Amino acid sequence: MRILLFTGKGGVGKSTVAAGTAALAAASGHRTLVLSTDPAHSLADAFGAHVGPEPTRVAEGLFVQQVDAQLRFEQSWSEIQRYLLSVLDVAGVDPLAAEELTVIPGAEEVLALLELRLHALSGDWDVIVVDCAPTAETLRLLALPEALGWYMHRVLPVERRVVKALKPVLTRAAGVPMPGDSVFDAVERLHAELDEVQALLSGPGASVRLVLTPENVVLAEARRSYTTLSLYGYRVDGVIANRVFPDGGSDDWRAGWVTAQDRVLTEVAQSFAGLPVWKSLYRAGEPVGVATLTELARELYDGADPLAAPGGEGPFRVTRNTRGAVLGLALPNVTRAEVDLARHGDDLVVTVGSYRRLLTLPAGLSRHRIAGARVDDGELQVRFEATGQEQ
Repeated sequence: MRILLFTGKGGVGKSTVAAGTAALAAASGHRTLVLSTDPAHSLADAFGAHVGPEPTRVAEGLFVQQVDAQLRFEQSWSEIQRYLLSVLDVAGVDPLAAEELTVIPGAEEVLALLELRLHALSGDWDVIVVDCAPTAETLRLLALPEALGWYMHRVLPVERRVVKALKPVLTRAAGVPMPGDSVFDAVERLHAELDEVQALLSGPGASVRLVLTPENVVLAEARRSYTTLSLYGYRVDGVIANRVFPDGGSDDWRAGWVTAQDRVLTEVAQSFAGLPVWKSLYRAGEPVGVATLTELARELYDGADPLAAPGGEGPFRVTRNTRGAVLGLALPNVTRAEVDLARHGDDLVVTVGSYRRLLTLPAGLSRHRIAGARVDDGELQVRFEATGQEQ
């Protein structure tokens, strides 16, 4: 099964490109599902069809779904929310305000990804195309499973044992109800499901495509997204430059746009060296409907296989040698000065800008010391050596 995620700055046309790629895959005979995890759903508009919270057939082999994030929220968060509401009730918080306080910002978008997990496990699809939320929201939700995993493995077991042993005393002393096993079970279940989602999306059959328009501000965000997606272990296998003005014509206004876009497209090629950059020309009318979207994608990929599996080892690798090992993490467009590296026990903490990843070291590396680190050709390389060896 092939999983493709499309993201980009809001307004660059990622929903149209995602819909077109899905339509082309279905036209090639693949059982294809395209679903939206963006709260501002646009897929129905792109296909010019009514699309609901369940997969809706819009063409032979092509189904579309706009995920009902509220339903997934109720299914996966309700047990935790009930406990939080009981605590706020004891504290005297107004019920309506309490309900708002127990909804984590962005949680609905994260839980929408659980729908992807169900479809992947079903075996019903050859291709799943995901129209993600705009870049910032996508990066936050893709980082959550690993962050929650750190909490689950290091904090929750201790917290659960303490609460179980001292629950009567804590309840009387604090005056608020302590969480029961059902709450802890719900958190563990949610983590396990999100962990499966992360495994799917960081696996060899999944990749992310960045959609941009040839503008400096949009390019800057796409560059940051490429770095951050790599930081969290997700493969980026291509870039789509959308709404490119075609050459030709004599009016000065369009000629100015062509010149400006050419300059940005040169920077795009440099910023994403090694990745294909597909270009979609600015069209005279808005592409709506299966036939138009299929044609758009056919022109976009221009004979290339849009479903080709990403090559290489992925953003994260460990290479062993006689002295120890080298951990490599792809960080394109980053210099050593922009990377902060720290170690806490078995965790390697990598910070790039405002994003931080806690990498739990494999058992073979956790017993080694860090002997050095550098950023070389877009990759962070951390050298580990066995204790006692000279640097």
